[in-house]
Amino acid sequence: ETEQDFLDTLSLMEEVKFDNVNTAAYSPRPNTPAATWTNQLPEVVKQDRLQRINEMNLRHATERRAKMMDRVVEVLVEERNVKVPTQVMGRTRHGYIVYCEGDIDELRGKLVNVKVDKCQRYYLAGKIVDEE
Repeated sequence: ETEQDFLDTLSLMEEVKFDNVNTAAYSPRPNTPAATWTNQLPEVVKQDRLQRINEMNLRHATERRAKMMDRVVEVLVEERNVKVPTQVMGRTRHGYIVYCEGDIDELRGKLVNVKVDKCQRYYLAGKIVDEE
């Protein structure tokens, strides 16, 4: 990947503002043509690029979650919040993780409306409400 290729990736990320990206620094894989190329990037360049992509994604994720503040979202309850046992964890239709107070035995597998009152980088939190 050239520097321009990388900059093109950053430009696309800035335009699209993905909710989430899965990233890893490139490493040669055995028995692949690229593993034998002599023009491998130095590790410091790979780590710098990975950090830049992750920082951009973190900024975008934070911005997107902030737009959910005070909204009511439909959440499919999946499991107990392992860190706060009085809370349940579920996901919106867009895949956002949402935490709220609730009994997992009563709510697992059910759709509930949650009014968002807390937005973090990678999750939302709020209270179950009756309205949409």
